[in-house]
Parts: sequence; C-alpha cells; structure tokens
Amino acid sequence: MKTIDQHTNPKENKQFYQATGSIAVIDALLSENVDTIFGYPGGAIMPIYDALFDYKDKLHHILVRHEQGAIHAAQGYARVSGKTGVVFATSGPGATNLVTGLADAMIDSTPVVCITGQVFAHLLGTDAFQETDIVNITSPVTKWNYQITDANEIPEVLAKAFYIAKSGRPGPVLIDITKNAQLQLFDYNGYKSCIHVRSYRAKPVVKPEYIQAAADLINQAKKPLVIFGQGVILGNAEKEFLQFIEKASLPTAWTIMGMSAIPTDHPLGVGMVGMHGNYGPNYLTNECDVLIAVGMRFDDRVTGRLDKYAKQAKIVHLDIDPAEVDKNVLTTVPVWGDCKETLPLLIALLEPKEHKAWLQEFQDKMQYEEEVLINKERFPETEELTMSEVLFELNELTHGDAVMVSDVGQHQMVVCRYSKQNQTRSNITSGGLGTMGFALPAAIGAKFGAPERTVVAIMGDGSAQMNLQELGTIMQFQPNVKIIILNNQFLGMVRQWQELFHEKRYSFTDITSPDFVQVAKGYHIKGQKVAERSELKKALAEMLASNESYLLEIMVAKEDNVFPMVPQGKGVSEIVLSKDQI
Repeated sequence: MKTIDQHTNPKENKQFYQATGSIAVIDALLSENVDTIFGYPGGAIMPIYDALFDYKDKLHHILVRHEQGAIHAAQGYARVSGKTGVVFATSGPGATNLVTGLADAMIDSTPVVCITGQVFAHLLGTDAFQETDIVNITSPVTKWNYQITDANEIPEVLAKAFYIAKSGRPGPVLIDITKNAQLQLFDYNGYKSCIHVRSYRAKPVVKPEYIQAAADLINQAKKPLVIFGQGVILGNAEKEFLQFIEKASLPTAWTIMGMSAIPTDHPLGVGMVGMHGNYGPNYLTNECDVLIAVGMRFDDRVTGRLDKYAKQAKIVHLDIDPAEVDKNVLTTVPVWGDCKETLPLLIALLEPKEHKAWLQEFQDKMQYEEEVLINKERFPETEELTMSEVLFELNELTHGDAVMVSDVGQHQMVVCRYSKQNQTRSNITSGGLGTMGFALPAAIGAKFGAPERTVVAIMGDGSAQMNLQELGTIMQFQPNVKIIILNNQFLGMVRQWQELFHEKRYSFTDITSPDFVQVAKGYHIKGQKVAERSELKKALAEMLASNESYLLEIMVAKEDNVFPMVPQGKGVSEIVLSKDQI
C-alpha cells in the first residue's frame, strides 16, 4: 500500500493507497468527467475546497455570490449541455440556500449533484454552529439524498449519486459529508462508476403489446394530436421523434419544457399548449380523436380543468416514469419506457399517413390568432414598446440560434410564445416551480455549458432583482451573457390577474427598481436603456455584437397583458384571445 498526502494527484497512483475523503470526492468528479463546479466555500466544506486547490487545471470552479445562484447555474449548465450539474455548498445556511433550486430541479427533471459540507459527526444533533439537518429538509425535493459520516463510503455513495441523478427520469441528488469524513485518511481503491442500484429501476420494461396497441390507435386515428414535453430532450430522442411525427404526418404541439426539441417552424409544429399557449392546439385538443403524449406529465397549466380535457379522445402516453401515467389523465394505452427506445419500435409499426384536412384546421386557427392577436403584438399601434415586439426583433437578429433563458412571469410566456428556435436545448426556463430569479444564474451556467452559443437571459424588473448579485459572478469569470430586462414597473403576471379577476385592485404589485444600467456599470458590465421604438433594433444589435456581457434595459408598456389565456377554472377549449372575452 502506497501512502500519499492530500496534495498528490490520485490519478498517478495505482492499486490501494491512503487518501483523505476530500481527495476521494475530487477523484469521483474527475472520474465522472465533471469539468465545472458552481459553489461557495465555508467552514464545513473547507477540506474539500482545500483538495480542489490542486486541481484548478482540471476542474473549473465558478464562485457564485449566493448558493441559490450556484444551483440555478448548475441547472442551466445541465439543461443546455446534457451533462450533470455539480454544486458545492457549506453546512447550515449554505445548504438551506439550495432548497429552492433543488425543488426546481426536481419538478423539471434536471440532473444535479449537490455536495454539502456538514459539522463533525460527533456534533450532529447538538445544534452546533451552522448545523442543519439538510437530509431531512431536502428529502421531498431530491431524487435521492444521503449523509456520509465515514470516508470509506464516499466512492460508492458518489458513484450512486451520479448514476441516480442522470439515469431514468433525471433529478437532483444531495450528498451531505461531515467534516471528519472529509479529513479522514482511509484505504482508497479508486473510483468505480455505478451502473445498477438494488431496488432502483431507472427505466421500466418496454411491453411490446402496448407498443402494438398504441400503433393500432394511431394508425386508425382520423384526428391525431401529439403533445410532447421535455422527455424527448432528456432522452436525446429528437431524431427519433421527428421520424415518428413525419412518418404519419402528425400535428405536433409542445409544452414549455419540450420547446426546441423540434424547430419551432417545422411544418408539423402547431405551436405551444398551455395557459398562454397557442389558440389552435389548445382548442383542438378537445376535438382530436387520439392524443399522443410523449415525455410530458399533463401538468395543470397544460390541461386546464381536467373534467373538460380531451374527454372525446383516446390517450396514448409515452413516459419513462410510470408514476406519471394515469396520475392526472387516464390513459387508454400506456407506453412505459425511454422514448429513445420506444419511439423506434412505434415507428416500425406506423403506417404512412397524411392528415391534410386536420392539419388545415390548425393552420386556420393559427391564421385567426395572427389576425386577431399576433400581428397587433408584432406591430403595435401604441407609442409604448411591448414585450412581444422585442422578441420579434430579437428573432430577426439571432435567426433562432440563441439559447433563450427566461425568468418567470409575463416575459417568460412571451419568450415561449414568440422566440424562434432551431436547435434543441435552446429554451431554458423554470417550468414547474416557476422560480423568480432563475434566469440570470441559469444563463451563466448555460454559457459555461455551451460556450460556443449565444446565450440571452430575459427577465422582468421584478425577477431581475431576485438574484441580481450574480452580476458579480459575471464580473469575475467573464461569461459572455446577454441580459435583457423588460421593465414594465410592475410584477406583471400578478398585476394581469389582479386586473382580470380582482377588479384592478393592484395590491402591492407596482415595484420601484434601481437604474439597472448603473447597477451593471458598478460590476463593470456594459449596458444601455431603451424606451423608444426607433432605438430598439440598434440597441439589440449592439448587445449581440458585443464580445463581452451586456445588459439592456427596455422600458415596456406598464399594463400590457399576455394572451391567449386559458382562465383558471376553465377548459382548454375555453381559451380567450383578449380580456373582452373573459
């Protein structure tokens, strides 16, 4: 047995050797091909940071300004790259600051491994300084979590962590390591990746009889409709999915999380479903005869009132997570499995079809939406700028090739409605949890995950102030992130609901904001403010042309609303295109 100290490269040593728990953590990350860590040091995780000091050439650590920023950055990194995001945080408040991001990653199925430091094992349960029971706190918002008190557990537990986070339906994992385990010397036999965990089945067994039954329904359908979600992207099944819809000419709509799996201008693409989705796919959901759901979970924002949702249709549901099947919408044929595997099996049984008349119904509905709503959004008659026209101008300049990272609110819906996207993994947003403050750190992570792509963060004036401190991360590490703040001087989505459903009683939704350009200047980030239509295109072009980060604050109409809208408590076919219809 060879003995090494914790400042020696473990990759250069063979067989057994003595290493600290901290070195074992670093070796695990290297073995899992981790290249980027988002984190914030502190007392309880200091030994791991000390070990990290000697691996700066192999592991790029991004020092965020708040632990919530770390996990959102890791989410952005994971979502755009397809890799597992990695986060370091210390005990107590450092760990609890991760909770919102963990919940966000859990509901949006984002693979993240968080490693938190913890007080010495003998102090557990004594209310020691910065001691928090993070394992019990995070149990509901992690796919798996575990506390390590002995260094001998580190290699196996971290291998399980990465396997569980990435396999099957992805999700966040938190590993809490006591300080004594980080410092402990133990006989280390190297790192072995995990490929199986007893009692955990990453993917369900594909049942051929269900594949056949699904194919029969689709082949017999006169008015089929496909709705796909992020499962297509997470399964790296974009190619198979395109073959599936194209073989049978299936009208295809996307959820917010599924957006960009196919180009938004694909001839079979009929738009976005959901509360603020397109008129056609929402309305015609209640006229299709077979509804094929692929990698989506029938979220309430997609379905509206369940007792009014697609009651006339037979439902085929492809999903990797059996728990999602029949959870909200009863399925006629469940197709369990990874869509990367199930789609080719289904394609082989599909009959080539054309549904010209049915597709024309979607096109007619889209033309109606354009005439009644979209053209007015694109070419407003008001003097004030609108969020929608900003997106249309941005499309002209990015040509649909940018990664769009949106925060939560009206601007998020506008981005998802109007941004043109040609490449997969281009629409990054907080879908299920709706976390304000997500966009800025997520855009930072996205840029590190896809440095060759243009990354644009779009925020409202309210959400921008949730994690504005991450401008400091941009200042220090220089990711070229383009930041657009659509400033309507309101918490816009809440204000819209107050206008439509609470008699315009604007209860604490008018918000006073700082001069964002001056704030950016304090962080040595260039920027400008635009309020005139004549200045908009030039300002957007200047922002995109900059070879460094840039903040553009755009003043938009204060009381503009986002339509179409499925009002709360209504069915999807009761979608409205203006407030006069409510």
